[in-house]
Amino acid sequence: MTTVNYPNPGTDPTVRVFDDFYQRELVIDQNAYDSVYSFFASIFASKEQAGNFTLAVFQIQEDSGTPVEDLLNELANQSTIQITATLAYYLNNQRSNTTLLGITTVPTPNQYTARNILI
Repeated sequence: MTTVNYPNPGTDPTVRVFDDFYQRELVIDQNAYDSVYSFFASIFASKEQAGNFTLAVFQIQEDSGTPVEDLLNELANQSTIQITATLAYYLNNQRSNTTLLGITTVPTPNQYTARNILI
């Protein structure tokens, strides 16, 4: 008797993730995605949080070249606040200084530049 869970050998076992905001597509190995997602699902309460953190890890991997296994080993013994701070550190390395994550102070523009901004 056949099973419904039999994977189709003609398909590629990857996960494609589309980011509409940044117009970005990530192609991720399905086993790696499942292991990272299960790690975050065991830590965070909602599936949405686990999914967002999973995608952040794969974005870090693509941008910095750091393997996912190394990132998970670094995050393994951290609390949720420490995990958030660590991922913000990695993501901030790829961002502009005006759009940093986890920064609570608002950068003040130069006085002469601020005069020319119309609200």
